[in-house]
This record gives sequence, structure tokens and C-alpha cells, in this order.
Amino acid sequence: MPTRVCCCCSALRPRYKRLVDNIFPEDPKDGLVKADMEKLTFYAVSAPEKLDRIGAYLAERLTRDVVRHRSGYVLIAMEALDQLLMACHSQSIKPFVESFLHMVAKLLESGEPKLQVLGTNSFVKFANIEEDTPSYHRRYDFFVSRFSAMCHSCHSDPEIRTEIRIAGIRGIQGVVRKTVNDELQATIWEPQHMDKIVPSLLFNMQKIEEVDSRLGPPSSPAVDKEENPAVLAENCFRELLGRATFGNMNNAVRPVFAHLDHHKLWDPNEFAVHCFKIIMYSIQAQYSHHVIQEILGHLDARKKDSPRVRAGIIQVLLEAVAIAAKGSIGPTVLEVFNTLLKHLRLSVEFEANGVQRASEGSTSLTSKDSDEKVVQNAIIQTIGFFGSNLPDYQRSEIMMFIMGKVPVFGTSTHTLDISQLGDLGTRRIQIMLLRSLLMVTSGYKAKTIVTALPGSFLDPLLSPSLMEDYELRQLVLEVMHNLMDRHDNRAKLRGIRIIPDVADLKIKREKICRQDTSFMKKNGQQLYRHIYLGCKEEDNVQKNYELLYTSLALITIELANEEVVTDLIRLAIALQDSAIVNEDNLPMFHRCGIMALVAAYLNFVSQMIAVPAFCQHVSKVIEIRTVEAPYFLPEHIFRDKCMLPKSLEKHDKNVYFLTNKIAESLGGSGYSVERLSVPYVPQVTDEDRLSRRKSIVDTVSIQVDILPNSSPSDDVVSNTEEITFEALKKAIDTNGMEEQEKEKRRLVIEKFQKAPFEEIAAQCESKANLLHDRLAQILELTIRPPPSPSGTLTITSGHAQYQSVPVYEMKFPDLCVY
Repeated sequence: MPTRVCCCCSALRPRYKRLVDNIFPEDPKDGLVKADMEKLTFYAVSAPEKLDRIGAYLAERLTRDVVRHRSGYVLIAMEALDQLLMACHSQSIKPFVESFLHMVAKLLESGEPKLQVLGTNSFVKFANIEEDTPSYHRRYDFFVSRFSAMCHSCHSDPEIRTEIRIAGIRGIQGVVRKTVNDELQATIWEPQHMDKIVPSLLFNMQKIEEVDSRLGPPSSPAVDKEENPAVLAENCFRELLGRATFGNMNNAVRPVFAHLDHHKLWDPNEFAVHCFKIIMYSIQAQYSHHVIQEILGHLDARKKDSPRVRAGIIQVLLEAVAIAAKGSIGPTVLEVFNTLLKHLRLSVEFEANGVQRASEGSTSLTSKDSDEKVVQNAIIQTIGFFGSNLPDYQRSEIMMFIMGKVPVFGTSTHTLDISQLGDLGTRRIQIMLLRSLLMVTSGYKAKTIVTALPGSFLDPLLSPSLMEDYELRQLVLEVMHNLMDRHDNRAKLRGIRIIPDVADLKIKREKICRQDTSFMKKNGQQLYRHIYLGCKEEDNVQKNYELLYTSLALITIELANEEVVTDLIRLAIALQDSAIVNEDNLPMFHRCGIMALVAAYLNFVSQMIAVPAFCQHVSKVIEIRTVEAPYFLPEHIFRDKCMLPKSLEKHDKNVYFLTNKIAESLGGSGYSVERLSVPYVPQVTDEDRLSRRKSIVDTVSIQVDILPNSSPSDDVVSNTEEITFEALKKAIDTNGMEEQEKEKRRLVIEKFQKAPFEEIAAQCESKANLLHDRLAQILELTIRPPPSPSGTLTITSGHAQYQSVPVYEMKFPDLCVY
């Protein structure tokens, strides 16, 4: 019961005190005296200068009642304060607010949960009031700390604990609403405040998730969203992030990383993914790249953590990128890829070191080493998803960027540090980068093949260094398929087989444009060479042959005119001859696999060009093979437990595709019979000399084109190099000749730029005749001179049919080959 005073003393008291005293009944159970409260409100509105005194006196009474545990009168005092706040909006309310906040602070400091909740509710009502003028001095540091502490309440009673936590969350929400739009209250975004607010919200979101996952579906009716701490905390978190601006975005995001690190929530990372989805969807779209930069920075900071922690961070990055890719990504495109590729290299290095230690016997292969594959797969998935959401012009840049990172032996153009990886690690990083490239190129559609496969991209992609492993070759072919298949025909070609009727596949194709024709004239031989050498690898598996078949088919569909079709048929016949002669000592399975590949492709191309005689010859050979040599067909050789022949020499020529028959059948349809009759010869590139692979220049045939209408010159070039057996050995030597050859090439180019045409023609003819005579003496081969000066000088071994040695084109540094 409040202290009563005599009438004389009461008359001498200030009016505002008498009005305040009158609102308190003798019994607090009766509640606020409404009539007297209306008088007090009218007085406060009429005399706003008295508001500060009214507030101070109410605060004095409330403090006394809190100390004396008079909860009833405390409730009446707070109700009166709330009504005064709602009724008064003059400038004089500022001093009154200070008294009000002081009373709220007293309630929050008390140990009684009901008073804490009461103070929070009053603060929330105050936060919803829009003040006419900003406050220059008011600070909410105490309330941030106190509400954050209430969010972590550990009261023994679950219901009271939930009530206190909800009050704390609502209090934080009130502080945010009151301060975030006031430029003079920017201190709320300072790190010391965000470090309290954000973890408090995440704690409640996390705790409820743990309870739900542990207890399963609740048996009782669903709790109201307003009474669910997790839902309330998430809404408050979204509201906070939605109000963040460019300057304070990072301060709001960094405490999230600290919370996830402290509670070890990266593995498993379901909660981390949930948090960053909220962040990405709540912030303004133009700030998305800030969040991505923060994730990348945190990934760099935790690069020495366990693989599963790094994988968890990368998966969070994937989710953030997936959302940001739909809007503004900003200048972080290359930064994302560069950071991911750097961590891919680190992961491969960690894995390679673990395997090396295990092989040396010092340690056993731990789960940590095997978990590195989880990191690598997460990185590749992120790269692929990010790349697939980029526009075409950016995706082509990323393709070039990744290709520039692929280590290629003998060159230093790649920008990825592989000094610590070793051979095993280098191979692993090559595979990982190509898998990343495969993901980025998926779904890429270029109008012309030149745009999809520029020379700066195609040359390293087809490098011999990326042919040393069957998995590398598979990835290279799959990347090319992604870029070549502009009409989505690849799915129809999946699997190597004899197609009875190609028309049933409903192949989509367009007329070959001029740019594509120019591309094949410039790069066709490079593609043919890659396919030719890829077929002759000893470690090929069925998938390699399937991909090689698809490559031939896609070139036929997308890039083939009559000249390209002729070259592809020559390539197929050359592959058949190489399987028969078997200079590379391939196992019988691989030889039969090549024969099956040739059969499947010739069956496909014969129906695509629709020349009846050609189709008839191919069909006849396939029918004979079905009876006499089924292991030459893909349906038989690539099935389990296929019977293989002991040799191929005893087979009748009817089971092979014959060049003269094909030339005869195509001659009447406008195809060049002369071109079909010339055996296919793969180009010899400079990279063959730098590669660790077996040199393909171990040949016994040379082709030299002679200039037409060139007359011999009387002047003999003095520096003509004598061509001997030792000179030939040096020409095909793969060790230490690069610098000399570069200098010779430079001299040749300079000579052809400055010397008269007659002198050049005479020199070429003279060297051709000299080469003709020397090779006849040294190699003791049968030489068939060209029928005309413009023909081709061909050297063959003179063996029986199907025993001819493949013809290779040799380039001498001081001999011009036209």
C-alpha cells in the first residue's frame, strides 16, 4: 500500500505529483485508476514542460517499488508510462524518455522474469514510436547487452526460459528498429554491438533446430510463430540484414563466421547453409558480392583446418553463389574462381603429401587425406554451378582463365604453382581443373565454333601432356563435346554401336557457315591428330572409345563439308591400318576396339552423306564381320567375356574397309578420289619434342611437296646441310634441340621474307632431289618418284598388303615444305 499523506501536506505538493499519486489505488489488484490517468494525460499534454518532472517522479516511485518487491505497483507505473508515451509527441518528451529508459533499465536489471518481460514490452512499445526530432546523445549500449544476455537465458523452467529468450529477441528487434534508421545512431552497427546481437539471434535459431532434430515432430499443437524463439530470431535477423547498408554490411556478416567457428557448425554445415541463405535473400542484391568476398576471406583464413570444415565453407559458398548469380555478382567473378582454384591446388597438395607419406611407410593413409576428395568435389561443384550461371561472354573468359591454370609439361604458361605437387599431384590437379572446365562448359552454346574453341584455348587443351592418362583424355574429349555440340545431338550418339538407321535419331544440323569452314581448314588436322593418337593409347577403356566415336560423329554433324568428310574417312582407314600393322604393340582388345570404332563411325558417316554405293560397301563389310569376325564390331568387343582372336593376319580382306572400294563409291558423288587415295598422316608438332610421351616421329616415310614450275638454279646455297643418318637421328631427337630449332626457324622465316622467289624455288627443288637420293641409299627403300613437280614424294616400305608403315610428315628446320 502506498504511503498516505495528510490533507494539509497534500495540498502543498506539486500538482503533477498529486496527479501521479492519484493513479495508484490502495489495492494494486484494482489496477490503474483510469479517471485519474486521464487527468494526468490531459495535464501532460497541456503542460509538456512538466513531462520531465512527471517522468522523474514516476521513476522514483517505480525504483522504490522494485526494491520493495511491490510488483503490482510496478505494473501500474509502467502502464502509466506507456500511456504517456503514446499520448505525448512534443519536443519536451526527450527528457521524459530518459526517465522512461531509466525505469526500463531498472526492470531489466531485476532478477524477476516477469519484471524483465514487462520492461521489454514497454521498450518495444517505445521503439515503435516515431520521434519528431532525432536524439543526439541517447545510447542503447546497456539495452543491447541486456537483451543479448536474455537471449541466452538458462532458467531451469523451460517455459520461463523460453519467455525470457523471446523477450530478449523482441528487445533486440526494438533496438534495431529504433536506431537503424537514425543516422545519428549509427553506433548500433559497430562491431562491439554486432558481436552481441548476431550471435544471440543465431544461438536461438540453432538451439531450436537442435531440439527439433533431436525430438522429432512435436506431438503437441504447433506453437504460435510469435512465441517461437527460432522464428522470431530469424525474422529479427532478416530485418537487421535488410536494413544493412554498404558501409556496415561486413560488420553484420563477420559475427556469423565467429559463431559458426566457435560452435563448430561447419561440419555438418546444415545450419551454416541455412544462415547464409537467410543472409543472401535478406540483403540488398547489389551487396551480394560483399558476402561472397567475406566467405572467400574466411576460407583463406581456415585453409589449414580439416578437409570437412573447408568443404563445409565451400558448400556455403556454393549456396551463396547460387543466389548471387541470379542478380548482381559485381567484380568478384575472377576472384571467386582464383580463390577456388588456389584451394583446389592446396587440397591436391595435401592429398599428394598424404599418399606419399603412406607409400614411404612413415604413416598410414588417414581419413583426413581421403576427405580431401570431398573438398575437391565441393570446389568443382561450386565452380561448375557458378560458371553455368554466367553470361556467355563471362563464361568464355572463365574457360580461358581455368585453361590457363592447367599445368602443361614443357611450358610455363600456366599460372598455378605446382612446384610442391610432384608427378602424382600434377596429374591430380590436371584432372581436377579439367573437371572444373567440364562443369563450366556444360550448356555453353556458341554461334560459331571459333568462338567456342579459339586457338589460345584449343592448343593447350589438345596438348600431349593431357594425353598421358586415360582419365585426362576422357575429360578433354568431354570438354570438346560440350563446346562442339551446338544442337544437343550428343545424347542421341551416346554409346558406340552400329546404328541400323541414322534417320531414326533425328539428328539436328545446320548448313556449315564460312567461319566453321575456316576453323576446320586451320585446326582440322590438329583435331584429327588428337583422335588418331588417342585411339592408339594402351590404357584406353571402353569409355575412351565411346568418346572418340562421339567426337568423330560431332565433327561430322557440326563441322563437316565434303573436304572434312573425306579427311575423316581417311582418318578412319588410317586407324584400321594401324590396328592391323600394330607398330605400337597394342593388346588384342585395343586393336579390336579400334576396328569396332572404325566400323561404327563409317556406318554413321555413310548414312549421313547418303551415298548408296558407300553405304552398300560398309553394310557388306559389317555383315561379313558379324559372321566371321564379330570381335570387330562394338556390340561384341565391348561386352563381358568376348572371345578375342590370336592374330589379325589370317583374316580375309573382305572383313576390312578397302580404300579403293570407298574411293570408287564416292568418286561419282563429287568427292575427291585423289585425296581419298592419299594415306592420312598425323602432323608432327613442336610439342612432341617437349613432351614426355613417346615421340611419334619414329617413322620411315617422309612427304615433301615440290613447288610447281620451279627451274633449277645455277647458284648452289653454300650452307646446305648434308643429310646423313646421324642428321636424321638429330632431327627426331627429343632432348635439348629446342633452342637450335627456334633459331633455325627464325632464319628460315627471315630468308623467305627477304630472298627472291626464284632463289627459294630453286633451293627447295635442289634439296628435294638431294633428299630423294640420300634416303634411297641409307634406308634402302623402294622410292616412287612423284609423277609431276607438283606431286608428293612418298617413301614406302614395299611390304605386302596391310603391312605398310604409316606415313609421317617430317619438318626440317632449313627446308620449306609447301
